[in-house]
Amino acid sequence: MTLLLPLRRVAAVATAGALLALSACAPDLRAVGDPGPAGSPAPGGTASPAPSPVASPSPSPTLTPTPTPTPSTPTAPPVVTPTVTALYSEGDDGDGVRELQHRLAQLEWFEGKITGDYETATRLAVEGFQGKRTLPATGEVDQATWDVLVKMTREPTHDEMYNIMRPGPTLLAEGATGDSVKDLQARLKQIAWYEAKIDGIYGAKTVEAVRGFQAKREIPVTGEVDQRTLDRLKAMTRRPTTDELNNVAPKPGTMSLDDRCLSGRVVCISKAQRKLAWVVDGEIQMTMDVRFGSELTPTRNGVFSVYWKSRNHVSKLYGSAMPWAMFFSGGQAVHYSADFAARGYNGSSHGCVNVRSKERIDALYSQVREGDTVVVYSG
Repeated sequence: MTLLLPLRRVAAVATAGALLALSACAPDLRAVGDPGPAGSPAPGGTASPAPSPVASPSPSPTLTPTPTPTPSTPTAPPVVTPTVTALYSEGDDGDGVRELQHRLAQLEWFEGKITGDYETATRLAVEGFQGKRTLPATGEVDQATWDVLVKMTREPTHDEMYNIMRPGPTLLAEGATGDSVKDLQARLKQIAWYEAKIDGIYGAKTVEAVRGFQAKREIPVTGEVDQRTLDRLKAMTRRPTTDELNNVAPKPGTMSLDDRCLSGRVVCISKAQRKLAWVVDGEIQMTMDVRFGSELTPTRNGVFSVYWKSRNHVSKLYGSAMPWAMFFSGGQAVHYSADFAARGYNGSSHGCVNVRSKERIDALYSQVREGDTVVVYSG
C-alpha cells in the first residue's frame, strides 16, 4: 500500500536529513584536543562540544609618550673676585708693625722711633712705598707689598725694632787729626752743629758738636764717632767742597755748589740753601728758590738724572697740577707749584722740588734735557 505524504511534510523530512548529514561531517574539536569537562557527556552518549568562550578584547594599554630630554644649558661658574687680605693696616700694633716700620725706615720712607703702632705716619709711608713701586697705593700692607719690601731690605735686629742704641766701635775720637776730621767738622758745620774753623783737629769743640748731634738723633751720646753716627751724619749732609774744607766763604748772592755739580750739565739742588742752580761745566747759569717734601714724604738726596719731562703734568696720585715737570727719581720731579707761590715755606711738597717762579721754571725747562744730571744734597 502506497502512502502518500503531503508535500510540506516531505520537504520538512528532507531538510532534517540534510541537517543531520551536515552535522555528521562537522569535526569534533573535543576529540582533537579538548575532552571537555568530566561527567558532561553529550545527549546520546556523545559529548557535545562545549561552546568556546568568547574572549573579551583586552583593552589596549595606554602608552605614555616618553618626553624628549631637553639639552641642559651648562651654567657658568660664578665669577669670584679674589679679595686682597691686608696683613697690616691702620690701627694694628705689635712686632709685625715694628718690623714693617724699620724696613720702611731702611728705605727712608719712615722716620722717627719704631713704635709698633700702625698710625698715620706709617700709612703714609706705605702709600709712598707702594706708589713708587707701582703697587696699588692703599696704605695697607698686602702680601704683594710685603714681598717687595722684604726683598729690598734686611731683617731688623731686636735692638733696632725696640730703639735700643748701643755705641759701636770708635772710628774717630778726641785727639784724632787729619782729613777725616776736617770732613767731619765740615759736615757738622753744614747742619749748624760746629761753628769754629775747620782745622782737622778733634778737640773739645768737635767733641761738643758730636755729642749735640748724637743727642738730637737719639744716638748713644759719647762724643766719639762710631759707624752709626757717621752714617747718620752723611745721610743728612753732602760731601764738603774744597772751599768749605779750607774755610773759604762763598761770595754774597751766590750759591755754594756741591763738588758733584761742577762738571757737565747739572740741576744742582741744595736743601740747606733752599736753592736750585742750573750749572753747566761748573758755571751757574741761573738760580731759583725751591721747596721740598716734609718729614713724612722727604725729597730724596743723591745723584739722579732727568728721565722724563712733562710740561702740563697732573699727578695721578694726588690729582694736583705739576706744570713744567722734570722727573728725576720715581715720582719726584722739579716743577712749578702754585701753592709754593702763594704760601711760601709754610707748606711742603709730597717729595718733589717746588719752584715758585713761572719765568724761571719755564727757562729751566727749555734748557734741561732728558739725561741731564740732578744732584740733591742737604748742605
